Amino acid sequence: MKLLLTNDDGVDAAGLLALKQAVCNLGDPIVIAPSEHRSGCSHQVTMNGSFAVHTRNTDCYAVDGTPADCVRIGLYKLATKPDWIFSGVNQGGNLGIDAFHSGTIAAVREGAFHGIPGIAVSQYRKQATAIDWQRVEKWTLPVIESLIARPHQPGTFWNVNLPHLDHDAPDPVITFCPLDPSPLPLHFDINDQEYSYSGNYHQRSRQEGCDIRTCFDGHISVTQLSVLS
Repeated sequence: MKLLLTNDDGVDAAGLLALKQAVCNLGDPIVIAPSEHRSGCSHQVTMNGSFAVHTRNTDCYAVDGTPADCVRIGLYKLATKPDWIFSGVNQGGNLGIDAFHSGTIAAVREGAFHGIPGIAVSQYRKQATAIDWQRVEKWTLPVIESLIARPHQPGTFWNVNLPHLDHDAPDPVITFCPLDPSPLPLHFDINDQEYSYSGNYHQRSRQEGCDIRTCFDGHISVTQLSVLS
């Protein structure tokens, strides 16, 4: 298989390396990722002006653009049409309504617009707790293998969130579930006339059976999304 790998944390992010190592035996991966951190940019694309593409090597490009830009330039200029697009592994969860502002998810949504199936993978992180990227790699491969084995439904893509478990906890179970529609907690700090968001992500509302509760309870949440929703 031909695989296009991208993210929104930047081409040098540890999560992207973990993703590449997880899927390297599934096919031929090419990395086309933002040259710098682009988290939270949603489906922004560069319509006015240009952006540079820096060749790292024959299978890695750093793009001065967004995750959606990376997929677009990958599909039409830099790579052979891929069989799958994988995005991540994001450093932090992309749960519930995060799907609508996540650059990680926008990358695979862009692929779905062009008929390419995709999987976005994120690692939820508890506050002040480091991520074990070797464990992320270990958990990512079986999830991706299970999803690529399923018949693809055109116009859909997958959103995967890995839980943040204690080091001695058993491996998590893969659980299919819908997005939680609950809004994020909103709180802003003010300094002079400058406002900054400080809502507590970890205390957000969660509905039984939806992705936030599933991931916070220690399971791998898997949600099928559509370009029409």
